[in-house]
Amino acid sequence: MTRALPLVATLAFIAVPALAQNDSPAGAPIREGVKATSTAEEKGLIPETRWPQFRSYVVQQAVPSYTYSSDLAVGTVLPDQGVTYYDVPADYGPTQYRYTVVNSQPVLVEPSSRRVIQVIR
Repeated sequence: MTRALPLVATLAFIAVPALAQNDSPAGAPIREGVKATSTAEEKGLIPETRWPQFRSYVVQQAVPSYTYSSDLAVGTVLPDQGVTYYDVPADYGPTQYRYTVVNSQPVLVEPSSRRVIQVIR
């Protein structure tokens, strides 16, 4: 009986990883129906093809530009004072983000964190 215990433990050690494997080929998604990528609209962003129209809209609104002394990029967190945020018109798709203008560039910002999500160039 004592000799069988190491054999059983070894077999269990080998069998468990084999049971955990799935039948999906390498690189295939594990769950059907899960999308690997999503479009700008699905992410709540403004599609690049609509950037010129959005920039024109912002210019027509005469939104003042906030001067930011560092490089402006996606991920930049804007200060909690001195920046005004505006709703994105429904014409540009549903979004949870707001926009503002920083260094003459319209940007989409996540309102609660003030993190730049998209720079409209």
